[in-house]
Amino acid sequence: MSTYDSSSDSDEHPATSIKLFGRQRPLHAILGGGRAADVLLWRNKKISAAVLIGVTSAWFLFEVVEYNLITLLCYLCITTMIFVFAWCNVAHIFLSRPPEIHINELISESRTKEIALIFRTKLNSFLSILYDIARGKDIKLFILFIAFLWIVSALGTYFSTLNLLYLGFLCIQTLPALYERYEHDVDQFASKGNRDMKKFYQKLDSKVLIKIPRRPVKKN
Repeated sequence: MSTYDSSSDSDEHPATSIKLFGRQRPLHAILGGGRAADVLLWRNKKISAAVLIGVTSAWFLFEVVEYNLITLLCYLCITTMIFVFAWCNVAHIFLSRPPEIHINELISESRTKEIALIFRTKLNSFLSILYDIARGKDIKLFILFIAFLWIVSALGTYFSTLNLLYLGFLCIQTLPALYERYEHDVDQFASKGNRDMKKFYQKLDSKVLIKIPRRPVKKN
């Protein structure tokens, strides 16, 4: 299966209805269609900006200011405890009730199980896809994935883990919204790139890959 779908492989007849990664559904639906998709596509600019500012602030504290995580957590706990202490002991002066926080209801058991189930499902799905790629069912996809991992490993030698995670977050936070805005131009560029990649793969397959002996993959 190709990375992009096109109605034509020739330069004389360019594809007009290509969708990036061969998607059939709207980008919002692919991203889940909920609040997370709204944040990634900047449907609610205030929340998206708040998330971006929050993550950027955390990156600034840990990478630029070089705060230690344990030190920062301790400072946050100290500040929170002082605030709650002052509120509880000064509230009667202003004829107001002190805050009543039900700790057991902050994270319910059902919500915890739901999050764990979602994480387990996503992890199993990812491992299944990774296993199918490693089995060599699609040699083209196998090569692309190996190339992707090699690029990420190369970037890891120039960036710290935190910087690499922050760079990934910036891509996730900005690229979907930019693609949705310039979808037509990106799809046209993807169409041309798809045809060029197909031509290159055909040459590589006929001269190199076809000579590699492979054991037949057993069907389940």
